[in-house]
Amino acid sequence: MIEIEQVTKRYGTTPVVDSVTLTLPKGGVTSIIGPNGAGKSTLLSMVSRLLPMSAGCVRVDGLDVSHTPSDVLARKLAILRQDNPMTLRLKVRDLVAFGRFPHSKGRLLPGDEQHVHNALNHLELTDLADRYLDELSGGQRQRAFVAMVMCQDTDYVLLDEPLNNLDMHHGVAMMRLLRELADVHGKTVVIVIHDINFASTYSDRIIAMKKGRVAFAGTPAELIRPEVLRPLYELDIAVHEIEGQRICTFYR
Repeated sequence: MIEIEQVTKRYGTTPVVDSVTLTLPKGGVTSIIGPNGAGKSTLLSMVSRLLPMSAGCVRVDGLDVSHTPSDVLARKLAILRQDNPMTLRLKVRDLVAFGRFPHSKGRLLPGDEQHVHNALNHLELTDLADRYLDELSGGQRQRAFVAMVMCQDTDYVLLDEPLNNLDMHHGVAMMRLLRELADVHGKTVVIVIHDINFASTYSDRIIAMKKGRVAFAGTPAELIRPEVLRPLYELDIAVHEIEGQRICTFYR
């Protein structure tokens, strides 16, 4: 369980995340949606300790993320940032293997190699394993970074815009993989996502943020409704029931 209590992030006197309190139960897929500037990525970064909090507390299975040793936290929680700069010229296989570092400390054992193999296979990267990252398309690189996070094999998987640069085929494959991580492997998956139809179709819970605060929280059936989405995005959004799924149209 992730417990977020009165978490705030300020830049100067301006709050980007403003006194957010949430409890995310263990298991399933939780999507965080909302307009640009809502504080979604900032909140996720504070939960994972990539960004310090101005105030508040985050606990993951009772561990205070601000005071838990890095190696302990890295075996509990993995995060993919929205921006992943490439400062080293790495091959795909080497990047994915880096996900095992909290467990292997750089000395891969046969069990670690199996994790690498499985991650490459799940993300359809086996044929690209010996290619350098700077030789890949944006979508291929995105899948490589997700494979690295998957290879870390933590109970909690946090992904900031995992669908960046992915085409429709790989976008659907990615969301199916996240559902498999939750349903088959028992992971708790939390994602920041802009595509509200993917959030509606694949999530167990949705958190809607606006102006640094939680505007709504609940199931897709509770949130994917015009009366919720219109004020959230300040846009006329229609919701259609198609094969049991709530699908939004907003192009008119």
